[in-house]
Amino acid sequence: MELILIAGLFGLIGLAVMFLRRGKQPENGQNFAELRGQLAQMASQSNELQRLIAEQMAQSEGRLGNRLEQSLRDQNDRTTKSLTGMAEKLAVITEANTHISALTNQVTQLQNILSNKQARGSFGEVQLENLVRDALPENAFDFQATLGNGRRVDCLLCLPNPPGPIAIDSKFPLEAYRRLTSAANDAERDAAKRLLENDVKKHIKDIAEKYIIPGETAESAILFLPSESVYAEINIQLPKLVEASRKARVYMAGPDNLMLLLHTVRAILRDARMHEAAGLIQTQVDLMMKDVHRLEDRVAKLATHFSQAEKDVSDIQTSTGKIISRGNKIDEIEVLDADEAAPAVPKTGLIS
Repeated sequence: MELILIAGLFGLIGLAVMFLRRGKQPENGQNFAELRGQLAQMASQSNELQRLIAEQMAQSEGRLGNRLEQSLRDQNDRTTKSLTGMAEKLAVITEANTHISALTNQVTQLQNILSNKQARGSFGEVQLENLVRDALPENAFDFQATLGNGRRVDCLLCLPNPPGPIAIDSKFPLEAYRRLTSAANDAERDAAKRLLENDVKKHIKDIAEKYIIPGETAESAILFLPSESVYAEINIQLPKLVEASRKARVYMAGPDNLMLLLHTVRAILRDARMHEAAGLIQTQVDLMMKDVHRLEDRVAKLATHFSQAEKDVSDIQTSTGKIISRGNKIDEIEVLDADEAAPAVPKTGLIS
């Protein structure tokens, strides 16, 4: 629009110049007057055109300024949001880095624990204790219990006979397991498998000899392996060892299997408590029935007493009736005698 107005302005200026050049030629007065009128009209149109151009320029400048202002505002908002998002992401990254550092420290501590046999044994005992405490009531287990042979077991499940108390001992053959999983060839794998088998077989033998006591404990015991991966590897790689442990009545269990076993033990304890409660209820019912029979005898005696009392009352009522009847007869006899014994009253004129 601005370009059209500018082109029109230049066109008017060209026409004015052309007419001026023509005015230099000899013309009559009328033509000159017409030329002056046209020039005046062109000047007026030029002024109007300049005004329109100025208005258009002002409007364009205003719209451009508004667009620039809005664009800058939008850009500022986007920049602010981007910076806010970056700050939030940096906070998340910082927090994640903190967690990773803490996790790294925990992993390092766990590696230190697992690298030491004594600490590794304590780790297994702590895990065993946590599982047992989560699944059973306080009176259902005893940690570091001393048996009749003087041996101390990691955990003793206090079950009623049968089956009786069940011993659980925690073992963690981590070194042999690591050798098996890191074996580079078949020869190393076979050697590591034999080492793991001998290690676990020794644990099974020790548990069977120390913690299965006839007449004191159950006829079986549990070898707790604190790692599911170790437990799974033994079941997959050493099936004959698993069969041998069953024959020795020493059953291996990982954390998941032990939790299932503990839930079964809890159900057994609940059934035992219900059976015990049923026995107590039966005893109380027997005592109550004796009281009922005694009450029945006493009610019968009381009914006899009531019957005798009713008979006595009836006899008393009969005697009372007879006495009243005789009294009435006596009254009649006395009245009759009085009438007969009364003297005759002489008749007078007063009575008609």
